[in-house]
Amino acid sequence: MQCEKLFARIDELQEQYIQFWMDIINIESPTDYKPGVDAVGRYFIDRAVKRGWKVEVHHEDVSGDAICITMNPDAKGKPVVFSGHMDTVQPRGLFGTPPAKRDETFLYGPGTQDCKGGITGSFLAMAALADVGFTARPVKLILQSDEENSSQTSNKHTIDFMAECAKGCAVFLNTEPYIPDYCTVGRKGIIRYTFQITGKAKHAAMCYDGVSAIAEASRKIWELEQYKDRDGMTFNVGLISGGTSANTTPANCTFELDIRFADEAQMRRADEIVKQVAETSYVAGTTCEVTCTSRRAPMETNEKSLAALAELNRICRENGLTEMEAGRRPGGSDAADMTSRGIVCLDSLGTLGGGSHSIRERSYLSSLAVCAKRLAAMAYCME
Repeated sequence: MQCEKLFARIDELQEQYIQFWMDIINIESPTDYKPGVDAVGRYFIDRAVKRGWKVEVHHEDVSGDAICITMNPDAKGKPVVFSGHMDTVQPRGLFGTPPAKRDETFLYGPGTQDCKGGITGSFLAMAALADVGFTARPVKLILQSDEENSSQTSNKHTIDFMAECAKGCAVFLNTEPYIPDYCTVGRKGIIRYTFQITGKAKHAAMCYDGVSAIAEASRKIWELEQYKDRDGMTFNVGLISGGTSANTTPANCTFELDIRFADEAQMRRADEIVKQVAETSYVAGTTCEVTCTSRRAPMETNEKSLAALAELNRICRENGLTEMEAGRRPGGSDAADMTSRGIVCLDSLGTLGGGSHSIRERSYLSSLAVCAKRLAAMAYCME
């Protein structure tokens, strides 16, 4: 086993990095709270600087700053990139004080597995590689700051930074939560639309002279909600608001639509459906304005990603780690954006747990070392 010494070092460092993991969970960092996201970034930067690693910071005025940390920056081999996001979805204070809690099996808290476990495992992998004297190639850790809203806050500038840092790498290993025995090589893309319907207000006693924006919205929602293909397009209206009182015909209604799609052809078809529904007036006298608020590319499976997975499985097999099947996921991630830009990506290589985006978010404590071993072995052994 090539990685015996490397894995032993990860095991020695495990408890230290569980504390590291708890520290960054205790820095609450919802996407829209730049001070918290930046505080997580500074935690990593401080520890990277102490090790003498190169640090690049991409500043953003509204979203958190994205970061790239590089060990062995002058090595000749092709870089291996680890990546994950620092931002979380839960509002501050939801988990109490302190947010991170543990028992004998699990670590609990906001972002525990999505994605602070993965970025902790990445740093642990790099620390162990450095400690055993690995200098054959650069190893990078890219820390994303606004993944949870599809990089809307930065207008995709953080994605541009990530792609520039990852350019020319051998493989990009993204640390979204681990799914047992699967490595993600395909993801659906995501589009978000906002529909704004306008009608005419009238007293409810004379509603026959009014024009109901809510009635129009309900017809549009019914048409859109027909698309629910597990392997293809899905349309989901998750937010709606409208009207002013129960005894008034509503003059306004707004709803938000989430679309998932498997490939570029489905994306074009989804846009066509939205345009058709928006332009069709089901209730005479209503008007509709529709705005695309965000768009994330699909992660389309390709031969290069399958070849990278075969290489990862070879390394896992030779070093006593579990091999993984190729998987496809309905949710989006930064790996989709990187794949769409020609970068070879494997995803879902973070920690194992459950309850992402909920008050019960958790990860197995033992999965941190497994995550780090998988990442470190790929950097150490990849041909």
